Amino acid sequence: MNTFPLKYYGIFFLIISFFSFFNIIYSYYFDLLNNLNNYILVFFITLFVGLFLIIFKKYKFEKISLYQRIITVLSGYVILPIAVSLPYYLCIENISLINCYFEAISGFTSTGFTIFNNLKQLDQTLIMWRSGSQWIGGLYFLFSILLLIDVFDENLKRSLTNYISLNSSEIFRQIFKIIVIYLSMTVLIFLMLKLVNIRSYDAYNYSLSIISSGGFLPNNNFDMTFSSDFSKIFLSISMLFSFFSLFFIFNLIFFKKKNINYLSEDINILIYLVIVIITSFLFLNYDNNFLNILVSICSSVSNIGISFSEIPKNLFFIFLLLVILGGSFFSTSSGLRVIKVITLIKFSLNNLLSHSKPNQIYSNKLSLNKISANIEDINKYFFAIIIFVISLFLISILLTISNLDFETSFKLGILTIMNTVNSEMYNLGNLDFYNFNLFGKFSLIIFMIIGRIELLSLIILLKKFLFKN
Repeated sequence: MNTFPLKYYGIFFLIISFFSFFNIIYSYYFDLLNNLNNYILVFFITLFVGLFLIIFKKYKFEKISLYQRIITVLSGYVILPIAVSLPYYLCIENISLINCYFEAISGFTSTGFTIFNNLKQLDQTLIMWRSGSQWIGGLYFLFSILLLIDVFDENLKRSLTNYISLNSSEIFRQIFKIIVIYLSMTVLIFLMLKLVNIRSYDAYNYSLSIISSGGFLPNNNFDMTFSSDFSKIFLSISMLFSFFSLFFIFNLIFFKKKNINYLSEDINILIYLVIVIITSFLFLNYDNNFLNILVSICSSVSNIGISFSEIPKNLFFIFLLLVILGGSFFSTSSGLRVIKVITLIKFSLNNLLSHSKPNQIYSNKLSLNKISANIEDINKYFFAIIIFVISLFLISILLTISNLDFETSFKLGILTIMNTVNSEMYNLGNLDFYNFNLFGKFSLIIFMIIGRIELLSLIILLKKFLFKN
């Protein structure tokens, strides 16, 4: 029996228990004792399960197949939210299990759909729990990228490591880096928000949501919390932390000329971001509210989705396009990934030009990368777009069956697959997920999980079981 999945899940059960313990300390310190016993119960349950899974059997690192790794990651998105849903069920009266699980899945996948339209009905500890579930889910997503690294092309792997197939020592080294950098960036975002006089409780919750590309808010006063120009600028900058690669700042600090490939993707998407911001400033600066639009741009490209209420409604299609593109390969954002789309466009243009000028040789290298994309990588990018179109078609149909109009189904389908919260800038801020029918909730749950799994990995999994020969 390969016990790797047990150890993998055990680590995250222990992380969940840590957040339970933090809520216990917070409850004691601020005398919020109503739900204290519930968090103590969740702490012991997750601690016991986590320790049991880790010490269940003496573990020796074994090489597991790509299929096993895909199943491990996919199963984790189903199993771990069960533990996350416990405080909702224990702390809130008359709430159904499906609503608790929906909220847990939404947090763990860093999507941000919520059944709680009025956050005043939740106490501070439960709001902190929601924010923490996103942070844990963001870390799980980063670990999953590392686990499924063989799904990705060679060029994107080099933004992480020189190794194509990671051995055990390299995996543990990268995991340690991920935890340290992820935690450090969370603290940095918290300090940035404190610089603009955001109170500590709100800064804590926002920092956990932003670094994980989540959409849960700690209150219903987002516009008032970030009312000053400086706060909007700092918020925009902080949201870009989940747009660029987790290792971007690390690679800048320890930059070596021979390792330019570590920076090439982030430099390319930086150019893309600058073009988007300049274009928006020149053509979309209505009523001198560009800072509001800047927040929406940074929120969309990072797949966070939070925005101010005063956003021109005619721009929702542009923001949806930014959501679809997403961010860097090793970021917590979702999307098709900017670098893949740029490479595919360049490949397509080169093929068109080669027919008009057959004697000319065209390169598929990106301007800042010495490595050309091979045909196998191009095929992966093309399949990713095809799978996205198919997934969007399916979720739109399912949501239409759930009594939503087509426009709402289409826009919500995009946000679901890209794990982006529904907000006013997509004209979907008034959706009531609490009163969604069971079919609609299960459809959203399934596609929120699909959105967090590399789409190509689903094809690999289907190929394994449907086409065994």
